[in-house]
Amino acid sequence: MPEFHELLNGYRRFRSEGYPRQRARYDELVAQGQSPKLMIIGCSDSRVDPAQIFDVDPGEIFVVRNVAALVPPFEKTPGQHGVSAAIEFAVQVLKVRQIVVMGHGMCGGCKAALTQEMHGSEPGEGGFVANWVHLLDAAREPVAAEHGTSGRAAERAMEMAAVGVSLDNLRTFPFVSAAVARGDLKLRGTFFAISEGVLYHRDEATGVFEPVE
Repeated sequence: MPEFHELLNGYRRFRSEGYPRQRARYDELVAQGQSPKLMIIGCSDSRVDPAQIFDVDPGEIFVVRNVAALVPPFEKTPGQHGVSAAIEFAVQVLKVRQIVVMGHGMCGGCKAALTQEMHGSEPGEGGFVANWVHLLDAAREPVAAEHGTSGRAAERAMEMAAVGVSLDNLRTFPFVSAAVARGDLKLRGTFFAISEGVLYHRDEATGVFEPVE
C-alpha cells in the first residue's frame, strides 16, 4: 500500500507524463475556471474513486465523498454542514445539470448502520460514525425485516437503500427541488459493485437497480 513517499513517486510520474499530456486542459481550467455539469456524491472508501470509475478528465465532475455517500436532510441548525455547502455551491454557483449519488458494495458505513454495532459512542471513538449513519435508521427497518441484519444480501440491500435515502434528502433542499421542478437539474442514483466491477443505475420510477451495459 502506498505510504507518503509512494504518493510522491506517483506525483513525479504525473508531473513527467500525465501533466504534459493534459497541459492544454489544465491551461483552459486556469484561464476559464471550473464549469463541471455533473456532481457526484460518493463514499470515501478507497476502492471507489469516481474519476477512475467514470474515466473523466480534470474539471469534468464536482465530487463530494463521505462515509456511505450520504446526504443529510436540509436543515439550518448551527454546525458545520460540509455536504450541504458543497451541494449549495454545485447547484447555485456551478449550475450543475445532474447530481449522481453513487453507493457501492461492501460499504462499511452501511454495514454499521445495518448491524448497529459501533465501536464506542464518544466522538473520536465511534461516535462520529454512529451519529452519521443514523441517517439510515428509517431505511434499516424494511431491510432488516426482509433480509435480516447480517449476510451479503442484507448488506447489499442496505447499500442500495442508502442511495434512495440520499436522493430523498436531496429533494428536501429548496434550491434543489426548485431546480428539479424547472427542469434545470436531474437527480440520479448509481451503485458500483466492487466484486463485479459493474455499475448499476437506479430506475427513477421503481427504485430498482439495473446493470449498465
